[in-house]
Amino acid sequence: MSEFNFDEMIDRRSSDSLKWGCDPDVLPMWVADMDFRSPPAVMHALEERIRHGIFGYSVIPDRWYDAYISWWRNRHDFQIDRSWLVFSTGVVPSLSSIVRRLTAVGENVVVQVPVYNIFFNSILNNGRHILENPLIYRDGAYSIDFEDLERKLAHSETTLMILCNPHNPVGKIWSRDELAEIGRLCARHHVTVVSDEIHCDLTLPGRDYIPFASVSELCMNISVTCVAPSKTFNMAGLQSSAVICPDLFLRQRVERGLNTDEDAEPNAFAVDAAVAAYAEGGEWLDALREYLRTSRSITGIFLENRLPAVKPVQGEATYLQWLDCRSLTSDTKKLTAFLKSEAGLWVSAGEAYGSSGAGFLRLNAACPHERLREGLDRLERGVALFQQRRAGV
Repeated sequence: MSEFNFDEMIDRRSSDSLKWGCDPDVLPMWVADMDFRSPPAVMHALEERIRHGIFGYSVIPDRWYDAYISWWRNRHDFQIDRSWLVFSTGVVPSLSSIVRRLTAVGENVVVQVPVYNIFFNSILNNGRHILENPLIYRDGAYSIDFEDLERKLAHSETTLMILCNPHNPVGKIWSRDELAEIGRLCARHHVTVVSDEIHCDLTLPGRDYIPFASVSELCMNISVTCVAPSKTFNMAGLQSSAVICPDLFLRQRVERGLNTDEDAEPNAFAVDAAVAAYAEGGEWLDALREYLRTSRSITGIFLENRLPAVKPVQGEATYLQWLDCRSLTSDTKKLTAFLKSEAGLWVSAGEAYGSSGAGFLRLNAACPHERLREGLDRLERGVALFQQRRAGV
């Protein structure tokens, strides 16, 4: 039995939560943050910082670098040099800044859809074009269409690829061979890879992800990696992340962009929280991963027994459940709106994640099992009502 109580039902409606900013009768299972308290070590570090009582401008101390270096060495068998690390306020600000700094207006950025929808904002809001490389979905699993990927990379205006590793929302851990092939193709066509690895620690027990930059010297030299403790330890609101960039030329450009965009200065809590998480949060994380494995099992058994029209994609990472609803509808925007209004369940429509997301839903299962079961009950009721309305019953 874990000493950490992930079953605790915590009221977040009064905490100005983005996720829980909805009507009282709606259960939100959409945006990717967890309904669990951060690790005790993080809370203790913040309490200590608060007791100091002065919250002025902060710098990045050696212990911040040491925490990242130690975590990636011990957890992911990747040795990071101190000089490769750059502080940033978040993965999304970093992605947008990198797009601005490493590409020109009108150039193409390749993404593998369905993928985290904010990638599209970082590209389009900065006047660049999206080239979608649709993942292949077959027999309940996703793989990469490398022929299509090379066509997109070979386009004369393509200069950047945003990789999601592990992949949100499908939960795929890319293999070493797959990552090596991505690196080979990108190098052949002079395309830089930005790898979003924010979900890297949230893998199933016994499974680990492979950092893109660790695959080969080639991958290392053409890549910028964005990481953070925010998803792992449920501390996104503390605005603490890092960019890993081994190549000096790329790093100078990225670091200049982050500074120009004012994304490189920590608030008074960002360093202490990250250091505590990486230095002392390992046991908590291992317990969390076991709990989330049970959450996947609960979802799979429920759908198989009570809602077979909805099929879960068997992801290996993240706490997000990617649900195949194509036997019900290809318009999951309409389905999600119906579920929210008629069953009080707020989930995300697959269309938000690119053209190949149509017919899928994304459900955030990072909550106590009691709350997860309530969400699944609402999904069952909502789907039954949806089918009745379509049938004119």
